[in-house]
Amino acid sequence: MSAGATRRRMADGRWHFQHGPIDCVIGADGDAAAIAAAIDDAWSRFGGILAELVGELALLRTDLASVEGAAVAPTGPIARRMVAACRAQAAGGRFITAMAAVAGSVAEELIGFFERPGIARAYVNNGGDIALHLAPGASFEVGIVADPERALRGAGPEGRFSVEAASGVRGVATSGWRGRSFSLGIADSVTVLASTASVADAAATVIANAVDVDDPRIRRLPANAVRDDSDLGARLVTRDVPPLPESLVELALERGASEGAAQVEAGTVHAAALCLQGRVRLCERRAAFDTLVERGRDRPSPLHQPPARLAFPSPIRT
Repeated sequence: MSAGATRRRMADGRWHFQHGPIDCVIGADGDAAAIAAAIDDAWSRFGGILAELVGELALLRTDLASVEGAAVAPTGPIARRMVAACRAQAAGGRFITAMAAVAGSVAEELIGFFERPGIARAYVNNGGDIALHLAPGASFEVGIVADPERALRGAGPEGRFSVEAASGVRGVATSGWRGRSFSLGIADSVTVLASTASVADAAATVIANAVDVDDPRIRRLPANAVRDDSDLGARLVTRDVPPLPESLVELALERGASEGAAQVEAGTVHAAALCLQGRVRLCERRAAFDTLVERGRDRPSPLHQPPARLAFPSPIRT
């Protein structure tokens, strides 16, 4: 176990693994012995992850649209997963580095230890990017949080949806300017459902970047002026978004929805929910979201479908 990695069992039975920037909350339901074994195996793997990624950091910060595939070929399994998820997003010369999928890829690595007999369902939540294990018939109810600061003050989620085992969704990721990672766009949040957490993470980054408009009041700074080691270099990242006119909110959401719809149509993601200043846009081929409601309004937004049901009995807690 690498020095500096810590784990603790939380009062509600979940586990918290932390090492530098990697911060995972793990929950599981099923046979106690199977869960204990999975936790121990995941912990044994966890301690080496940070050093493994740092050892290949130069490759992982490479713009994948600017080089041939063989030029970015890391050896670690998590790094390879990151590159694969992000290379699919580099089509057409779009800037992206493998770091766009780091949180989801780490969560995906750890969830593999829970895919064993006796465990009905499990999740690894790495800072909001979530990998799921669902045995046949199992499901999770998940909340969408558009504003992390409101959530810290005890506010409930802006929206809710259910992930069923039969859906094929095993990854949920959220990106936006309010999160812990940088965004080139102005989305409060973009939540993506995909077959894996690494794919969801990369797609959420790209779709959130697309939710954007030009307005001189939006505060942007070079990424490397905010964090000198950022893989985004001098690209402008969003630091503050004032209340915008409804026309600009709709335009930004329309741009993001165009990207989201393209990814759904291509089969890259199952669905995406885009949130900006109290308005929501859904991109989905079928009804992936059971209910998605707005706060502060007494009627559904014209930008999203009416909720199918309001039940939310057992959310993933973050």
